[in-house]
Amino acid sequence: MFKVVVGHSNDPDSLSAVDEVILQCASSLAGDIPKAGILFAAIDFEHALILQRIYQAFPGIELIGGTTDGEISSVLEFQQDSITLMLFCSDEVEIHAGIGRKVSSDPISATKQAVEQAKAKSTAPPKLCLTHPESLTTSGISILNGLKLALGEYIPIFGGLAGDQSRYQSTYQFFQTEVLSDSVPILLFSGTILFSHAVASGWHPIGQTSKATKVDKNIIYEIDGKPALDFYHHYLGSLPPSMEYPLAVFDQNGDNFYIRAPIAYNQESGSITFFGDIPDQAVIQISEADHEDILAASKASFMNALDNYPGAKPSAVLFFSCVARRQILGTRAQEEYQNTKLFLTDYLPACGFYSYGEIAPIDRTSQTQFHNETFVTLILGTW
Repeated sequence: MFKVVVGHSNDPDSLSAVDEVILQCASSLAGDIPKAGILFAAIDFEHALILQRIYQAFPGIELIGGTTDGEISSVLEFQQDSITLMLFCSDEVEIHAGIGRKVSSDPISATKQAVEQAKAKSTAPPKLCLTHPESLTTSGISILNGLKLALGEYIPIFGGLAGDQSRYQSTYQFFQTEVLSDSVPILLFSGTILFSHAVASGWHPIGQTSKATKVDKNIIYEIDGKPALDFYHHYLGSLPPSMEYPLAVFDQNGDNFYIRAPIAYNQESGSITFFGDIPDQAVIQISEADHEDILAASKASFMNALDNYPGAKPSAVLFFSCVARRQILGTRAQEEYQNTKLFLTDYLPACGFYSYGEIAPIDRTSQTQFHNETFVTLILGTW
């Protein structure tokens, strides 16, 4: 048995919101006891109170989560200023939580701490990892690299970086009843869990391929031996680098690419700062998309994941989308989730959020990658 339920409330009062979510979940559980859960919450709630109430309702639950930049569920669809909770029940799938603290000081040590804590409670090797880590105190790439080192390169990792409604001041992560910052909470799934996933952005490369010839982590100083700003000016004229025209960064085989969105630029040095690290000498292209391309990508992500699901009937779906997608889509952001429902004949519990960076392998055979401006679908089940 693998049963998943979802609750979602947009009540602005923290106590009323969490009580509504617990009531919704308890009704769907119909007496079953959840093993684990993941909570997505807007930044202004009383998070400690919410976690305490959930823990009182479901003692001993393995709970993680964090703050967001928009929430998604099968209950209320797309919302802002809300909380949504997904709970997992199973007698055949093990789900255990771990936490890594002070990740900005030592990402390798913190992620190892989280993985070892979760693994110590497991009796079987992990099949996949969910995470909702810090986004502002350190690089998402360093967190992902630490998790890959601790788990092994080929254990897939899914999730998104915590948000704070585009204030870029501080985010919070949840572990059991704790409200933390600068941390990495994880859930490890092992046992008979089945899953499939897909990623899509909607952005498509245009123009000639180029090479990032001078890079320092997430700052590109030169492209093809010239100032990075010259590259953007060649395509955009006087327009500055923006989220609407991110870079497509190709993997080592040149077959797939992930997106890197610009966040700032320096006129004097000609450098551009991006939301994620870019490998030195990476092959890149500028990319573009319109609203229809972006919405078509969320649809394609869900369809591909559903088509590739290895069992007969999935139990739940998780979505991780980017704050930049929400900002660019504006009032049409609600269509991202609504589009996925078009392909379902039965109700499928869904939960997700808008993040400061998405985490997933590009495809079924590749290692986990850090993405910008991308829509990730993860489908879970056991048969």
